[in-house]
Amino acid sequence: GFDPSTTLFFTAMSTALFLLINKNMLPSYLGSSFGFIAPITAVTTANKGIAVASFGIMVTGILLALIGVLVHYAGAKWIDIIMPPVVNGAIVAIIGFNLAPSVWNNFKVAPDTAIVTLVAVLLVAVLFKGLMGRLNILLGVIIGYAYACCRGQVDFSAIGKAAWIGLPHFHTPQVDFSILPMFVPVVLVLVAENVGHVKSVSQMTGRDYDDQIGTALFADGLGTTIAGFGGGSGTTTYGENIGVMAATKVYSTAAYWCAAAFALLLSLCPKFGAVINTIPGGVLGGVTTLLYGMIGTSGLRILVDNHVDYSKNRNMILTSVIFVTGLSGVTLSLGDVSLSGMTLAAIVAMIMSLVFHALDRAKLTNDV
Repeated sequence: GFDPSTTLFFTAMSTALFLLINKNMLPSYLGSSFGFIAPITAVTTANKGIAVASFGIMVTGILLALIGVLVHYAGAKWIDIIMPPVVNGAIVAIIGFNLAPSVWNNFKVAPDTAIVTLVAVLLVAVLFKGLMGRLNILLGVIIGYAYACCRGQVDFSAIGKAAWIGLPHFHTPQVDFSILPMFVPVVLVLVAENVGHVKSVSQMTGRDYDDQIGTALFADGLGTTIAGFGGGSGTTTYGENIGVMAATKVYSTAAYWCAAAFALLLSLCPKFGAVINTIPGGVLGGVTTLLYGMIGTSGLRILVDNHVDYSKNRNMILTSVIFVTGLSGVTLSLGDVSLSGMTLAAIVAMIMSLVFHALDRAKLTNDV
């Protein structure tokens, strides 16, 4: 996987870029996007290497930045046409549900540790309110890690060898156009996350940030491009931003500058990265049991929060086709390119949305 120190370094850089490009007005910390998990896993499983995955991340970032420029000058209405909430929600849902089968690989390494971690995450979430409850993933991992240490499942040798101060491990991308069909649909997820973030911040602060949707997309795209070029994971406006803002009522960008500075300092400490790398498979299995499920249900939440009306045939059809196309293993081969999973589902969803929009304009549909 990606080096934790390198990932932290580029999240810090991306956050600083985001704040600067948005003229220090739109608060956000840019973290690693879950949208990249599936294509990165597919690339590494095919033994193509992290450098090839970095190429996919970089190209995705370039496309997102171009979309940001287009939105800034042409408006965001076209996004609602090809990516209505029913499409966004369904696509995000299948990302999480597609990741679910991989959980067992880590879970079975140490089932007892996985169970302890999962139970800890769940109990912290339901027993504590406010910020403590929102840190359930972190606290659960710490508890699971402590249990794994007691069980002798953690190898500390790498920590002792790591230096206290040093640069992260950077690498340049390796060009491989064959993997792009797996990465390009992630742009849809990043667009949905950024637009959703801007709308949520507007709702909480009472300010209108709609004119910054384009710059938010461009900034995230630029950050992802730079991260891909240097060996980091793709970034996005973290959903946890909204939770922290809601819990603390702090909307100042100064807090995110401090977070970026802290992440940068941690990225320059190889020993910290070594500690992260010692997290055993059992802990990862426990936490991803919930995490991947939450990714899936967050997609369902998009459908609920946007009041998607399933009495309308189009919404029922779109959701049904996206789920089956994305989860059934259907594969479409076009020459040397194979489309399946999220990639195929996203393409089909956009085509169907455009068709429905055209039929609406022609006043041929029965459920407008």
